[in-house]
Amino acid sequence: MTSVLEELDWIVLGIYFIALVGVAVWVFTQRNKNTEDYFLAGRNVGWFVIGTSIFASNIGSEHVVGLAGTGFESGTPMAHYELHAWIVLLLGWLFLPFYFRSGAFTTPEFLEKRFDSRSRWFLSIFSLLAYILTKVSITIYAGGIVVSELLGIPFWYGAIGIVLFTGAYTVIGGLKAVIYTETLQTIVLIFGSVIITFLGLYEVGGWEQLRETVTTVSPDHFDMWRPMSDPDFPWTGMLIGGTIVGIWYWCTDQYIVQRTLAANNITIARRGAIFGAYLKLLPILIFLIPGIIAYALTLQQPDTYIVERADRAFPMLVKTLLPVGIKGLVAGGLMAALMSSLASVFNSCSTIFTIDIYKKIKPDMSEKSLLNIGKIATAIIVILGVVWIPIMENIGGGVMYQYLQNVQSYIAPPVTAVFLLGILWKRVTSDAAIATLICGLILLLLRLGSEIYFQEEILSGVIVPGAIFAFATINFAHMAIYMFIFSVFICVGVSLMSTLPNYSTIEGLSFGTMTHEMRHEFQNSFNRTDMILSIVLIGLVVSVLLYFTG
Repeated sequence: MTSVLEELDWIVLGIYFIALVGVAVWVFTQRNKNTEDYFLAGRNVGWFVIGTSIFASNIGSEHVVGLAGTGFESGTPMAHYELHAWIVLLLGWLFLPFYFRSGAFTTPEFLEKRFDSRSRWFLSIFSLLAYILTKVSITIYAGGIVVSELLGIPFWYGAIGIVLFTGAYTVIGGLKAVIYTETLQTIVLIFGSVIITFLGLYEVGGWEQLRETVTTVSPDHFDMWRPMSDPDFPWTGMLIGGTIVGIWYWCTDQYIVQRTLAANNITIARRGAIFGAYLKLLPILIFLIPGIIAYALTLQQPDTYIVERADRAFPMLVKTLLPVGIKGLVAGGLMAALMSSLASVFNSCSTIFTIDIYKKIKPDMSEKSLLNIGKIATAIIVILGVVWIPIMENIGGGVMYQYLQNVQSYIAPPVTAVFLLGILWKRVTSDAAIATLICGLILLLLRLGSEIYFQEEILSGVIVPGAIFAFATINFAHMAIYMFIFSVFICVGVSLMSTLPNYSTIEGLSFGTMTHEMRHEFQNSFNRTDMILSIVLIGLVVSVLLYFTG
């Protein structure tokens, strides 16, 4: 295996890694005195760093490669998920005021404050297992492929090397190391990807030529709004089901929310979310569009531009379009995408284990002991990630990878329902919350179990009569809608059958329990600029939705 990088590329890549190590060392010299320093960066992070950290945490190498591959193969329907920028605004305007008012370290801890310890235990253990089996494993697998292809080294060396490097600065520096290195990684990733987009558009002959070339062969490639009957991207599933998943991911998942909790007040946190929302629009331009460009180039010059598989679209552009030196920078950007996502999930796992599980079992532990436990937990998760590599190497690219991508559509609905209803409606009880979460888990297991049972028939396109097969083959995005409706029904029903909550214990944790002072404090936490920027972003989202209509 030979590297696609030349001498100047290696020099640029080396400078990038030196800068990354420099940032990590600077953070290490700041020292972490307690758990607030280690897990929430001392609650003293600015809006710019929060925004870039939100973006970098979301963009992993599997996101880069996968989104470009989707653009190459299917066009723009998956842009619906990138337009979740407006949901990041929802985090800042709706959810964060209640999180900050609760003083919680984690989202599971917020559930305990709003409901009881049962919900916290459930979400903590469930999130930890889901992170290790999905986010950690998929990110390591996809990253190993990217690194091995770019550097010309075996898969194992690339995967383990990146895991150990990322794990080292995450263990030593905690969240502060993660979010400050992510700031540098975001800048590198965006800069390199923007260059690919513009060079690709130049090579293909401009935007209008791109549309003409692609739509001649694939008329609906630029249409985000596919029919409800579309087996892969029905517009109802993308718009409504995607929103349900988006609220879970952007507004309730510790993986993302932890970045905003590192601010010292709600104003800074909200501005970080607003900035992160603007950055969230970029993947359409810098990842999805390059995938479509790669498709157009294979149509225009099939002998020069060759893509054997859709997920090789982005690496093909890196190899063929970029000049020496810039290629090294983009290689650094791709590895930055891997490391930032991996560091985020390492730190989030460590936080949930230390604060939501270990501290609950041993509440009298000192801050220093908890700090050490956090570092040990991160190291263990790094080791588990390495152990999981051979399993992912065997199943990667196959049916199991697709199941791991779909599983978020089954995880999200009950969690979204509990958080959303818990904040909007003070009547929701602790019994309703845990009942909704447990029923959602049962439904998730039934759905995944039925998919696995009929795996052979689904892959071969054979239709089996019966309700179970019909249940197993509901589009995953539509399934998210049905599960959400079911979860809301359970949550509301059990709440109405339960005794009233003690509203004095949940003061300020839902709209109905906010005092006059709290409402006044909320109104003073933003200014006209925050409002205008949020409205402009919503306008941009709507404009993109209207533009890509075929």
